[in-house]
Amino acid sequence: MQEKFTSLTYPLFMAQCLNPQVVLLDVRTAAEFNDFHLPNAVNIDIKQPDFTHEIAELDPQKTYLVYCSLGKRSANACLLMRQMGFNKVFNLKGGLQSAP
Repeated sequence: MQEKFTSLTYPLFMAQCLNPQVVLLDVRTAAEFNDFHLPNAVNIDIKQPDFTHEIAELDPQKTYLVYCSLGKRSANACLLMRQMGFNKVFNLKGGLQSAP
């Protein structure tokens, strides 16, 4: 059974970023992150072999806003996080490319 998560449109996602209680998680490569990232984002590259280990070190009680460039990597990260017991994970639908 696939675990469910919520995908938010860009405006809704950005509105949630204003909440100081959420963790903004960028799952792109370090190079992409260094080129541009949303303020206060944490970078954990989903393509790295230690991704699952790094995610496991996060607090599963917190709320996570997850993004990438197009939304596919972040959706995969959200699925994995849900399987690992994270209940409050939100994906940026369409990724950063969905920005107006």
